[in-house]
Amino acid sequence: MRSLSNILFAWLGMIDFIVPLIFAVAAGNKGFCNRYCGRGQLFTVLGKKAKCSRNKQAPKWISSKIFRYGFLAFFLTMFGNMVFQTWLVGSGAASLKEAIKLLWTFRVPWGWAYTGGFVADWIAQFSFGFYSLMLTSTIIGIVVMVLYKPRTWCTFCPMGTMTQGICQMKKTDTAS
Repeated sequence: MRSLSNILFAWLGMIDFIVPLIFAVAAGNKGFCNRYCGRGQLFTVLGKKAKCSRNKQAPKWISSKIFRYGFLAFFLTMFGNMVFQTWLVGSGAASLKEAIKLLWTFRVPWGWAYTGGFVADWIAQFSFGFYSLMLTSTIIGIVVMVLYKPRTWCTFCPMGTMTQGICQMKKTDTAS
């Protein structure tokens, strides 16, 4: 069981970062978000089927362009910081920080997540950072799912915002 909880499995989360962009670029739609996104499916199951959602309408500001793009900018800044920390470890300027951080601030004591040594430190560093990012965004999604409708997260999901932008650009290109 210990091997199934290894932090290196966080790299699999890159699928949810790359595949939606491929769908948007190739098909010009948000098919991945609407049908295949694991997080969206989780919120549907928890919110609708398990009835963990209040099923209330979210405030309009949550789906506003300003909030969506502001959250995307914040998210990309955190992602960029994570990549920078990975680069620091890879270049030898910093040592591996075996830390998972919740809400980019609070250290989660999960020392069992990595036993070290069999991959380069930068690979493990990326895993810790990416897992922190996924955990934080999942918790934000669960909170808004409980407070509002099950897929409220989807209205401001950074990947959804990016894919929507790609789809709009593709639509503009084909209309020209």
